[in-house]
Amino acid sequence: MIEQFENEMNLEFVSKASNEAFARITVAAFASQLDPTIEELADIKTAISEAVTNCIIHGYENRQGIIKISAKIIENKLIIQISDNGNGIENIDVAKEPLYTTKPNLERSGMGFTIMESFMDSMKIESIVGLGTKVTLTKLINNEERPSNEDFQKILTKE
Repeated sequence: MIEQFENEMNLEFVSKASNEAFARITVAAFASQLDPTIEELADIKTAISEAVTNCIIHGYENRQGIIKISAKIIENKLIIQISDNGNGIENIDVAKEPLYTTKPNLERSGMGFTIMESFMDSMKIESIVGLGTKVTLTKLINNEERPSNEDFQKILTKE
């Protein structure tokens, strides 16, 4: 019988721009248990950065609030939920359109959801105006294709 690997973590922090890197690095450290490639880790970090930045800029706008991140590992799947209790999104379908933004004066505006969706295997957005938004991101870590440490040892000791 194959044992199912599971783990989870929860993180809460104030919606300050200085905490975006903290969130990105924390989730990446948690995901490292799955032995992701550098590219997979970069994808996860980029998606987390975009989600947290959305919470700060759009969710809470000019006020502070709490951003929550929960992450679970189930076998080779990383499931991350990023949520705020901010403004919410009036129309999720419109908000997901590339280059759509409510903040046209900001650099890189309008690409957050597009970036998250392109770097992760799935993305789900739930939002209620006035109550907040929750984004669920899923990433499959395909480490079955890579040699294990035992395989590397066998290769190294071969004559």
